[in-house]
Amino acid sequence: MTWKANVMVVANKTADSPELLEVLRARAAQGPAEFVLVFPQTGTDHAGAVAAMEHALEAMRNTGLVATGVICDHDPLVAVQEAWDPVRFDEVIVSTLPMNTSRWLRVDLPRRVATVTGVSVTHVVATPRELAERMSA
Repeated sequence: MTWKANVMVVANKTADSPELLEVLRARAAQGPAEFVLVFPQTGTDHAGAVAAMEHALEAMRNTGLVATGVICDHDPLVAVQEAWDPVRFDEVIVSTLPMNTSRWLRVDLPRRVATVTGVSVTHVVATPRELAERMSA
């Protein structure tokens, strides 16, 4: 039986970004891995959050990744605490916007997630896909 890593991915606006997808592909290349996207809901539009999460999961699956997702609390640290299970997860990847626009970085989310979970946290700085596509056009 082959050991498989279970990786929590915390992302919202950057969940389908090229930068995050590249990090996830690189992580999967290290050995078998499954990813769970923890998607903090912003605003009150639950249907919109579900659609955005499904779009991100489709992008992940289209690159060959095994990925599922869950909508959680709007506060990303609370979302991690809701979804965290030390028996289930081996590591965490947190994807944020760049420093000048990221509320998550202003509250030092990657470090706080590492403190709460006690596991390795990889931080990815990413650009939302729609912005990246506009910039490259």
